Amino acid sequence: MKDTNQQFKNIITICRDLFAKKLHDYGAAWRIMRPASVTDQIYIKANRIRSIETKGMSLIDEGIRSEFIGIINYSIIGLIQLELGYASGVDINNDKAMELYDKYADEALCLMIAKNHDYDEAWRAMRITSFTDLILMKINRTKQIENLQGGTLVSEGIDANYMDMINYAVFGMIKIEFGEE
Repeated sequence: MKDTNQQFKNIITICRDLFAKKLHDYGAAWRIMRPASVTDQIYIKANRIRSIETKGMSLIDEGIRSEFIGIINYSIIGLIQLELGYASGVDINNDKAMELYDKYADEALCLMIAKNHDYDEAWRAMRITSFTDLILMKINRTKQIENLQGGTLVSEGIDANYMDMINYAVFGMIKIEFGEE
């Protein structure tokens, strides 16, 4: 049996490394983004994945893998923004940003472990294209919740949708990285 927990951690390490490098280069410039803007950024990345999947090619020298990394990292940024609110400029240092990144990556891992237990790793039989579609659905749900200013009747909040997007993107990455398509 494959070690999903270790594969998840390996994917997060890849994403975290890129996040840390961009944090070095740009600082936490993303702190100015309102959550709705983060959602739109995730949409751009998921829509590009779907476009590449549909067309079978890309003209930019970055493929699906880099977009899944972007979805994971922007979803974590979204969770940070929900916790802290947006700022008018960079108001946290890189160490604090990494601490928050790790907090939400760990929470996503815990959620994945719980769901993976209940669903018995059903995701392994799914196609990468299904993860793309599920992420796009979660984005549409998130946009609706944002439009309702969080006033849902029975649905989970924006944070739960960001968590699910992280996990779907990690599953897609596991299939790409470990050749399980």
